[in-house]
Amino acid sequence: MERGRRQRYTFDETLMMIHQLRKEESDGGEIDLSDLDWSEESSDPDSETEPPRQKKTFLPDALAVGVSTPVPSPCELGKDGTIWSAIAPGGHSGRQRGQNVLTESAGPTAFAKRNLEDAQSVFFSLLDRQMLQMICECTVAEAHRVEENCQWDLSVGELKAFLALLFVRGVFNKNIEMESFWSEEWGLAFFNSTMPRSRYRDIMRYMRFDKESRCFFLSGDKFTLMSEVWGKFVENCIACYKPGANITVDEQLFPTKAWCRFTQYMANKPDKFGIKFWIAADVESKYMLNAFPYLGRDPRRPAKLSVGENVVMRLVEPFMGRGRNITTDNFFTSLTLAKNLLRKNTSLVGTVNKARREIPPSVQQQRGELFSTMVLKYERTTLTIYQGKPRKNVALLSSMHQSVSIGSDPKKKPETVSFYNSTKFGVDVLDEMARLYSVKGATRRWPVAVFYNLLDMAAINAHILYQKCLSSNVARRAFILQLAKELRAEHICAKAGPAVALLTLNNTI
Repeated sequence: MERGRRQRYTFDETLMMIHQLRKEESDGGEIDLSDLDWSEESSDPDSETEPPRQKKTFLPDALAVGVSTPVPSPCELGKDGTIWSAIAPGGHSGRQRGQNVLTESAGPTAFAKRNLEDAQSVFFSLLDRQMLQMICECTVAEAHRVEENCQWDLSVGELKAFLALLFVRGVFNKNIEMESFWSEEWGLAFFNSTMPRSRYRDIMRYMRFDKESRCFFLSGDKFTLMSEVWGKFVENCIACYKPGANITVDEQLFPTKAWCRFTQYMANKPDKFGIKFWIAADVESKYMLNAFPYLGRDPRRPAKLSVGENVVMRLVEPFMGRGRNITTDNFFTSLTLAKNLLRKNTSLVGTVNKARREIPPSVQQQRGELFSTMVLKYERTTLTIYQGKPRKNVALLSSMHQSVSIGSDPKKKPETVSFYNSTKFGVDVLDEMARLYSVKGATRRWPVAVFYNLLDMAAINAHILYQKCLSSNVARRAFILQLAKELRAEHICAKAGPAVALLTLNNTI
């Protein structure tokens, strides 16, 4: 090449040459960028025109520090310098990758199957007798403090009968005021035969879940009034069941207007106000695997993780490393989360916010042909952009699909979209099931509202365990009614004499 002249290269050729020069630099050589030009037009070496004016070049961060793999062509760059290569949709994924090979059988664990005979024993594997005993002690302590009378008492059997009344109310009509069930004309005989209405009022009034309820503000935990009971319940749920290949992570807003420091207002939810819970659920069975409340700023969250990433890692931590997939929505999904899960032999599929820095800006601006698909790839992760509506496209991030095939349906849905649609509903269906037979009632105390949510989840999980452990196809409504009969049996026997108690026990069970 003659002195004073520079050869022009296309943009893709320039990226390839910069990568090659960076590679030589890493081997001890020096870089000479004097002959590089970003112009996309080629010049005639024999022309007598002046040499083109030198242009300032700005290299993306990913190129400035050097990369270990060849730069693909064509490519898309994210705002943070992430290089995405365009791949053609179609093809076959081939052999299933290691992070999606489930290495353990799904279903109840040996801990859950131990000594399971009836509905009550299944329920006690989740809400065990030790938890009930603690609730009794806390409730009695509150009654003694308020009444200044040490005669008031509450046994575990009576507390179980109290829970039976809550479950029956949820099954029959949760919109009726609770005390109306004792009415002689419109009520149910089950309530009058279990305990008087005044006794129910007293238990509800003094119901507590923590002995230090008056000193909770001294603790750094906003959830301290329920943290012990809720934590033990979640531990039992994790110990009793192994999920299948797919887990859904999402949020639940439990409706309540009870005042607390972490009540949320969510305009997109039907009830608007409530306590928000982060939940992980098994897609196949809708079993609640793990959950914890949203309490605002979390000082334990690592600085490098966003709120969504931290929530997912906490929820699925007991189930990672076994070849499962996590499905999330755009609040949680990110490239960083996908990388962290892959290190734990777990894949991620979810919609992603197109405004994230790792996503190319062209994805947000793209308006392709209706039902068209574009696929980008970065290392072991694919990004699918599907034009499902004329003026709106959707972006899905997947570390499960290394290639994306297109369906034969009229809308030509890509494989990632179909998979996401089949696994995204785990928590939503779980929440709908809980609302159908919810024990929720009016209350001004948020710990009681949380306890209502705990009972709803416990009833759903107990029904799933009962079906799988005892090979029963009983409907959930019938299971809850049977559970209520068994829960009150001990209290009925304690009130009656020996002969009557034996007859009552045989009739109820």
